[in-house]
Amino acid sequence: MADSRERIRAPPRDGREGFTSPRQVLRRLMLLSEGRQYREAATVVGRLGPSVLRSVVAELPMDILIEALPHSTYLLESFFNRLNAVVATQRPDVPCEAIMWHLVKLFSNPHETGLRQRCMKLAQAIGVWQPSLRESLLARRKQLDQAIQGLGVHGLTADQTGSLISLHVALKNELQRHIDTYKTAIHKLEELSPVTAHQDPAQSSHQRLLAIGYGDIQQRLIDNKTLLTMLDKPALKQLAQLVENLSQRVQNDKEVLFCVGQIRRTDATANTEERPAAGLLMNYSRGCDTVLGLMGPIATLPPSSPTSNGCSSGGSDGYHSDSDIDETNSELVRQYSVMYSKNRIDTLDSLNSLPQLKHAHQLKAKILFSIIVLAFRACHGLKERKVLEVRRTLYVLDANDEATAALDRAVRQQLKETAERFPMGDVERQVANQVLSTLHEYPCLEACIPLIHYISDCVRLAWRMVNQTNPYYLDTDFTLGLLQPEKHERYPISEKRSDIIRAFLWPALMQNGHCVYKAVVAT
Repeated sequence: MADSRERIRAPPRDGREGFTSPRQVLRRLMLLSEGRQYREAATVVGRLGPSVLRSVVAELPMDILIEALPHSTYLLESFFNRLNAVVATQRPDVPCEAIMWHLVKLFSNPHETGLRQRCMKLAQAIGVWQPSLRESLLARRKQLDQAIQGLGVHGLTADQTGSLISLHVALKNELQRHIDTYKTAIHKLEELSPVTAHQDPAQSSHQRLLAIGYGDIQQRLIDNKTLLTMLDKPALKQLAQLVENLSQRVQNDKEVLFCVGQIRRTDATANTEERPAAGLLMNYSRGCDTVLGLMGPIATLPPSSPTSNGCSSGGSDGYHSDSDIDETNSELVRQYSVMYSKNRIDTLDSLNSLPQLKHAHQLKAKILFSIIVLAFRACHGLKERKVLEVRRTLYVLDANDEATAALDRAVRQQLKETAERFPMGDVERQVANQVLSTLHEYPCLEACIPLIHYISDCVRLAWRMVNQTNPYYLDTDFTLGLLQPEKHERYPISEKRSDIIRAFLWPALMQNGHCVYKAVVAT
């Protein structure tokens, strides 16, 4: 065996021997791989021509190399570098997705030292060979993060008195309250005056109604007002909110199980039955994030380059030049700035006029800060749910193939193009309910029309921003530590001699990992 390995490692006499026949190359690579001599095998691959390379890639059992990761990194990296260098047309089918998800699996629970350095060039080469994998990774990471966030919404909820209790106890109490009220209302309906409840339909004709007198109208008013008082109680209006909360919890758990099922299909050793779901999802989210980082920055097409589907970059195919995208981004960032400098200040003036909040200066600032954060969070969640809804409607359950990635891209593009006219009423009500239910001791907020308008403006701007090609998101690191000049801006009337953050007034806006609008903080 040692002699055969020495013969394998011995270089060909003319420097080209054995590199013209795909069969000989394949046999040589298999022997080197069996002997875990991946560096030598990578040297062989680096000298292959286009036609031989295509044949070898088509015949080589890639699943064996994938299972051998990270040891086979050098060989796989050499394959992709060579493919990127010499293969421009008739691209062979390479299981890039399987390699990428195996890398995610490795980084979800890394045990080996130097793993990042060993896999970095491989991840970069895969990103060049199949750029769409970056979008699949981003979508999976967002899906995992959304599922993790959903696990935290199964806590206590507020009842009509403001006390925190279990959602199921609140539902039971609310349903019992409805039952008692409806029984009383039914009893009252049976006691209504004949003037109000006509047994004979003919008594409700237009002429009959015009003929009734003052006393009958007064009696009808008393009867209807009594019924309205019974049924239109503020305490009875919580059921819809509780049902919505229950619906959201069901959806969140479905997302968690869906994500865990995806992990189980790609990693049979994940032990999903016994591990805590949150830890499992966090690990894989971290793995996706690490592989995305290893792939390097996103390569952008110049305006004159053809798009990936072979179409020209003319205006008729929906292609937007970099200048158009930059102009749109600049306008959105400007609107985000205006939301802070104008809309927020106008709404703050309206809150100052409310007697109950006259001296609650910090509370008012926190309310407006929370609304923009909740708006972005809700919009990101809605976007991912819409993508998953389309998948499930079309019975596309495998998130690891190119067809699914293409479908996701089409849905996201459609959401971007319809962002201006997309109905956001449900999200606006969701954000408003979250704020108002938390501050139930301030009922004056429900009647503050400028606050409702501010919520609507925040939600609609957030929806446009999260649906950009490179989505915007908020920096959610609200740690009250030291001021960081690269992402924090000091509030003008703050203490200039201190760099300790006392409060956040406005969150930082991020895109592609860069801060495009600094957070406003008080020191």
